[in-house]
Amino acid sequence: MRTEVITVRTGGRPAVVDITDQAARFVDGQGDGLLNVFVPHATAGVAILETGAGSDDDLLTALDDLLPTDDRWRHRHGSPGHGRDHVMPAFVPPHATLPVLGGRITLGTWQSVCLVDPNGDNPERQVRFSFLPG
Repeated sequence: MRTEVITVRTGGRPAVVDITDQAARFVDGQGDGLLNVFVPHATAGVAILETGAGSDDDLLTALDDLLPTDDRWRHRHGSPGHGRDHVMPAFVPPHATLPVLGGRITLGTWQSVCLVDPNGDNPERQVRFSFLPG
């Protein structure tokens, strides 16, 4: 298995960051297999969705509606409402596995690989790409 870690700057606010190009470069020329994308963080996830047409912002809005940043959370360190960031990976998991054919990720026309980070307390995230040849 081949693996690599990249660093992604998410800034100081909730973000959906398209990492499709980095993932595509990682598998370029690798043949057939599986790409696993994993974020080793308790408050981030990986989503496959359309970006640039508002879906990325819609996802953050839906997470805010589902998991509000208020004082209901028992997990209380960090910024106000930070406990919800620790619940978010149950809804947006910290990993995705994608088929790779001929060194290309087989995403649909409008699909992108995205890092989802609702936690403004951490401006940088690590993402691990792992390729398992077929």
